[in-house]
Amino acid sequence: MSQPTPSPVAQPSLVRAMGLGMAVAVVVGNVIGSGIFAKPGRIAAEAGDFKLIMVAWVVGGVLSLMGALSVAELAAMLPQAGGLYVYLREAYGKLTAFLFGWSEFLFHRPASTGALSVMCVVNFSKALGWDCSAADQVMISAGIILSLSFVNIVGVAWGGRMQVVTTVLKVGFIIMIILLPGLMWLLGKYQPQWSNYGTSVTPNQPNFATQFAAAMLAVSWAYDGWHGITPVAEEIKDPQRNVPRALFVGIGVLALLYITANLSYHLVIPMPQMVEPKENQQLVATLTLKEMFGPIGQTLMSVGVMLSTLGAINSNLLYGPRVSFAMGRDRVFFSQLGAVHATCRTPAFAIAVQGLMAVVLVCASLGLTAWVSYFKDKSLFDILTNYIVFSASLFYVGAVASVFVLRKKHPEWERPYRTWGYPWLPAAYIAFYAVFLSFVFKGNPGEALIGVGLIAAGWPVYLIWNRQQTRQPNS
Repeated sequence: MSQPTPSPVAQPSLVRAMGLGMAVAVVVGNVIGSGIFAKPGRIAAEAGDFKLIMVAWVVGGVLSLMGALSVAELAAMLPQAGGLYVYLREAYGKLTAFLFGWSEFLFHRPASTGALSVMCVVNFSKALGWDCSAADQVMISAGIILSLSFVNIVGVAWGGRMQVVTTVLKVGFIIMIILLPGLMWLLGKYQPQWSNYGTSVTPNQPNFATQFAAAMLAVSWAYDGWHGITPVAEEIKDPQRNVPRALFVGIGVLALLYITANLSYHLVIPMPQMVEPKENQQLVATLTLKEMFGPIGQTLMSVGVMLSTLGAINSNLLYGPRVSFAMGRDRVFFSQLGAVHATCRTPAFAIAVQGLMAVVLVCASLGLTAWVSYFKDKSLFDILTNYIVFSASLFYVGAVASVFVLRKKHPEWERPYRTWGYPWLPAAYIAFYAVFLSFVFKGNPGEALIGVGLIAAGWPVYLIWNRQQTRQPNS
């Protein structure tokens, strides 16, 4: 029985040093960044109805689990660095894999890093009571990104320790949000507003389908990165068992935290207050603690969100370069991207490029809000995250569809885990996203076109690069 193996390269091999506990922490810590703190207000504005909002959060968790149930088969079968890049390569060929790697490393991951840095700065300024301008946001965001890029270049050990600490802190903050209204009520210091569950506002979108699609776009950002353990599968002990387990446990924890946190938000903050643009929509968690504790609660939550987003930025810079590492190993892009620094033992060049791309995208988003009328009423955070979700979802659908393709292409490959509910579960995932993305395109054409355009820009790059490699086979 033959299975694809990584191309040999003149560099140290990766070490399987991560157990199940760390793998679960990577799933949870990678996903929890800013979405659960920053998106509930936007979701309320788009949906306008509490019941629809909660349905969107539940559906988001179910879809992530469906995706995980499908991708787990691929991860157990192909436990290699690169994750979705590897699955797309084996199913559809190097061009499709390259387009994913191109988008992930040069646009998607940097845009995620940029959006998180903007949210980090927003909460930093709130904690200090400072009115931070858009230009200030960009400069400080750039400083954060470059600083954490340098830390991850210097050594992976510090970055790994920071990831564990920030994951514990962010989960702790969410649990605090969930429990505080009930605890304060029992102590007689706060009266929950149960009537909030029945309030509604006029939604931004004109009909139910576009309302739900817009809400799901925001929810998908909160769940984005559920597959983040797969790029580091080559560094996990017993990956055939631990990668699927980490996906299932991690996503289950995330869904439970997200749904209960939103119940807590809406119990404290009336929806009309929650949807006020722009700051209230991004600071619902902060408003929740401020309502119960006053300015001290606002400052506390701002610090918590800031730490959470710092951890998510670090996560992006920690695992994101594994995709480019796989591309370098396949020799479909610059070989430097797959290189490991001789002293630091990190993919230094890949991390540096990713950090710089994040800074570029934050600056470009500032220009969009200033000069393009379509984006003037949208925050930097929303522009970056909407682009990410649309473009990334295209590849998530392709990865899930790979389960069908590879079962036909390579039935002889060993599958330690086989997708539960096959073929109906992955088919349902694909069908939902086909409809969802069509409505997203109608409701957010600017961000969708940016995503498609940046992906398509990789096609001529691949053709030019492949032609040069053909002419110089020994390069």
